[in-house]
Amino acid sequence: MKSGADKPTNVTLGNVLDDLGFSPEQAAALRFKAQLYQAILKYSEKYSQKELQTILGEPQPRVSELLNGKIANKSIDKLLYYAGRLGIETRAKFVQAHKDIVRSKIEEGYAAAQRGELIDADEVRVRMAGRKRARG
Repeated sequence: MKSGADKPTNVTLGNVLDDLGFSPEQAAALRFKAQLYQAILKYSEKYSQKELQTILGEPQPRVSELLNGKIANKSIDKLLYYAGRLGIETRAKFVQAHKDIVRSKIEEGYAAAQRGELIDADEVRVRMAGRKRARG
């Protein structure tokens, strides 16, 4: 019989980036960066580090860092540059997955407008009134 100490103590939300507390904006950028990095690794497999130095135009230590997952200091722009040098055609897919977050941001803005905290509070009030009329 297993003891209680063997049971996991963390509750997951099903997404490691959410579990770690990243904002939706940060999570989207990290997810894109990870997918880009996976593609770079996939297409780099057929080349030696020496060949990658030439292809990427980077010294051996940078190539080694890249191949060993040390990409925290690499920007998305730099990874896109590497992808281009490797002949990888990149395509982005844009889907609004978290409409509830956008809705809450709108509601926060309306509430701030009602408190007079926004510069354009009058405009927001006019829009709110229009929405209320439209809803019935």
